[in-house]
Amino acid sequence: MTAGVDPVKLMKQQVGKAAAERVQSGSIVGLGTGSTTAFAIQYLGERLQSGEIQDIKGIPTSFQAIVLARQYGIPLVGLDEVDHIDIAIDGADEVDPNKNLIKGGGAAHTQEKIVDSLADQFIVVVDSSKLVDKLGSTFLLPVEVLPMAVAPVMRAIAKLGGKPELRMGVKKAGPVVTDQGNLVVDVKFDQIDNPGELEKTLNNIPGVLENGLFVGVADVILVGEVKDGQASVREF
Repeated sequence: MTAGVDPVKLMKQQVGKAAAERVQSGSIVGLGTGSTTAFAIQYLGERLQSGEIQDIKGIPTSFQAIVLARQYGIPLVGLDEVDHIDIAIDGADEVDPNKNLIKGGGAAHTQEKIVDSLADQFIVVVDSSKLVDKLGSTFLLPVEVLPMAVAPVMRAIAKLGGKPELRMGVKKAGPVVTDQGNLVVDVKFDQIDNPGELEKTLNNIPGVLENGLFVGVADVILVGEVKDGQASVREF
């Protein structure tokens, strides 16, 4: 490894690259959000510019994905312009042994769930620290809520046994606001025994737009690891 190169950054680049290499010419690609997915978008753009692949169209999951896709020359389309998505590449905050996920660290999980669920193949790019035995063990569960409903939603979540907290901004006074103009409530559950059931229960609370449980959506998990300063990628 070359001196001065951060092995974690190198590992994220390699995982992103491994995912982008699975995209074929003519594909409609869901472009996820986050630091590892950003490298996938970059590499996808480089493959497109070099002529290695042609005729790619991207469907972004966030404002961040739109900015990166434009930066790397990937043409964008909306969901109203396509009838399918071939492949989606996105990160995750937690992955359990059944390939269920918690997402939403970047507060983009609503658009991500729409795009990732529609894709014929959904590839998840993570580092090994994101692998858990049970969802909710290291990461709070993000719930996107309409601003007017924050108080009643938090009360309803507390009745379910969760500890809800409104996500506050960094370098911004006040709460985090999503790309849809909503707020995010991060919830600590002592244990999530049935992610599929909890996903439905939370989404049935009036005022909840979507939550970060992705159950039965992921197809392929690409895991980056750093061992002895060397970065590698394996399929989970």
